[in-house]
Amino acid sequence: MMSFFSKMQGGAQSPPRASLRLIVISWVGGVLATGIVAYLASMTHLALILGSFGASCVLLFGFPDSPFSQPRNVIAGHFLASLVGLLFLTTLGAVWWSIALAVGTAIAVMQLTRTVHPPAGSNPVIVMLTAPSWEFLLTPTLLGAIILVVVAILFNNLIKERRYPSYWI
Repeated sequence: MMSFFSKMQGGAQSPPRASLRLIVISWVGGVLATGIVAYLASMTHLALILGSFGASCVLLFGFPDSPFSQPRNVIAGHFLASLVGLLFLTTLGAVWWSIALAVGTAIAVMQLTRTVHPPAGSNPVIVMLTAPSWEFLLTPTLLGAIILVVVAILFNNLIKERRYPSYWI
């Protein structure tokens, strides 16, 4: 039987380095998507960008085939995690234990609904730290996530060997 501490040594090799082509594609996709969302935010004066969207771009452009990168996961994951954050903020306030409960609950809700999107796990923390209104669900959360997915669909399908999304529902 493996001891507790020996489990921490790891056992697998490090992942291979991404090809220069993949790195450039990921970089261009991330710049393009973030630039479009930030530009639209500045032109419309709407809050459209979240810190967690940067991590969403890592998945959408670096790992578009991942289940975590699919439209339902990106859009519903962000929406549900922000909803959980707002519910906990409204009912319990922003204290250390409600932040912890909100993050854990967001994880569980995303798992129950098959909409896990790891970057969305930070949305309850963002909600607790900024104490936004309920409008936060629409802008930046929902509208921003939809824009990211639309850019990912257009950009990823321009790449010859990519097909995005892998599934919708």
